[in-house]
Amino acid sequence: MTTSVQPRTTSAYYVQAIASFALSGGSLAIGIAYLPVSAWMRAFLAVGLLYVITSAFTLAKVIRDRQESTEIVTRVDQARLEKLLAEHDPFKVEGI
Repeated sequence: MTTSVQPRTTSAYYVQAIASFALSGGSLAIGIAYLPVSAWMRAFLAVGLLYVITSAFTLAKVIRDRQESTEIVTRVDQARLEKLLAEHDPFKVEGI
């Protein structure tokens, strides 16, 4: 008996997350572009922005991978428990 995995988020939540990310990143990039400082300072801030974005993606991936690995371990443990319970006979008397 296999059960299909249901998605935990709705498509509206997914679109909202993408829009929020795009709006915040775009706004910050525009802010850096129009900041009244030298080109070197803008370049430094732009590299910092890219570093923060890539770090956020990496952190999200690591968290997702860790969650998926714990779900797999939980499923294996649950399957072992179900097998033990299915094989257990409470009316069986040992030694007779």
